[in-house]
Amino acid sequence: MATFLAAVLGALTLLAPADAARMVTPVTAPGSPVTLDAMKVLNADAQPLVLLYAATNTTDSPIDQFTVMVFVYDKDNNLKARQVAPGRRELAVRETKYSAMVLDVGKIEATDYLMAGVDQVQRVGSDDWWRADLRPLAEAAADALRKATPSKR
Repeated sequence: MATFLAAVLGALTLLAPADAARMVTPVTAPGSPVTLDAMKVLNADAQPLVLLYAATNTTDSPIDQFTVMVFVYDKDNNLKARQVAPGRRELAVRETKYSAMVLDVGKIEATDYLMAGVDQVQRVGSDDWWRADLRPLAEAAADALRKATPSKR
């Protein structure tokens, strides 16, 4: 079922106009047990945006749960919004699963920068959480993007 869903969502993204494409930059803390990649905004020409992502367990331990954090920075590198949501539950050892997140943090402009990463992870059978502060990483990524693309902003 997950493979079918990924195929359908992938086909839908091909129908979106090329100029409506929106990039999401991954931010990954050192030692993160779960990483995000294959991120795409599915409906770049509508609000709220929907983020599709692949979450991968990078460890040899099964993951019970994790949270995904998305940062939105404006063209001047000011934090406009931050959204946290639970990710998929139960990632087996080295497993990758796709999931989606509705970005309902208000109007996201075409000139805004989106960063996403995993900020908390709990392993199966543990009460402890791995945690990371992603904001400094997101700020640095937004600043680097702004400096790299000044003519577009």
